[in-house]
Amino acid sequence: MKEKKQFDPGFLGQGAVLLCAVLWSTSGLFIKLVDWHPVVITGLRSAIAALFMFGARFLFSSQPRPKNKAGPLWAGAIVYALTMITFVIANKLTTAANAIVLQYSAPVWAAILGWFLIREKPQRKHWVAMVCISAGFVLFFRDDLTAGALLGNFLALVSGVLFGAHSVLMRMQKDANPSDSMLLSHVLSFAIAIPFLIIFPPVLTSSRVLPVVFMGIIQIGCASLLYSYGLKRISAVQAMLTATVEPLLNPAWVLIFTGERPSFNALIGAGIILAAVVISSISGNPKTAVVKMTK
Repeated sequence: MKEKKQFDPGFLGQGAVLLCAVLWSTSGLFIKLVDWHPVVITGLRSAIAALFMFGARFLFSSQPRPKNKAGPLWAGAIVYALTMITFVIANKLTTAANAIVLQYSAPVWAAILGWFLIREKPQRKHWVAMVCISAGFVLFFRDDLTAGALLGNFLALVSGVLFGAHSVLMRMQKDANPSDSMLLSHVLSFAIAIPFLIIFPPVLTSSRVLPVVFMGIIQIGCASLLYSYGLKRISAVQAMLTATVEPLLNPAWVLIFTGERPSFNALIGAGIILAAVVISSISGNPKTAVVKMTK
């Protein structure tokens, strides 16, 4: 007899969403390298992501694929496409800090919608984590938060509601293929961007095209596959809580590449958010290793 350890699926799911958040966080650096219209960047990035995900499906999927229900499939795709578009517009109409803080109200909406739509009742640790994360965000972005730009702030909040709803709709597809919904969302995002491509035709140079290709394949394409994998294994609200590390990493990349240092308040806020995410991820969860007896 010997012991054989297996990783808990929830542990793997949280790891996938965490890595997804790391990839998402690189968008700020690469978007700054491209002087195209933001909706054009979003659309072309999504077009490349869709091609990448479509190719990955045939290269790595050898097992029969369970079919998605049309409702959650299309609803998830439409909601995520609108999430990306509204967040881009919000960033143009309000400060980046306002947009990020308001979008990351998403865990609250995921908790409420997940509770009512799919009966995934949030645990007490999730509510505590949301309060701590909210306080951490206020500290983290304290110097940049403003009260103006009402329309931009409203759209950022709408983006947060949509982002939370998207995680629930993806979770509804946990027994099928949530990655199909992500692929479709990128197709829709590209379709929405087509008029902008005509009105604001992009100047094609290697310094502009290569960052968009990176974002399409790595920052959005691989991230979408990781996010889909994670939401098959952890609840919608836990996925949203884990994903809140994304905005913390944006200034980290800036620090690494430009030397710009965050403020003391930002460091304290980041510490609170990270602590809340870690505690919500491990407190009260099933053991990360299941021991089985085999001969």
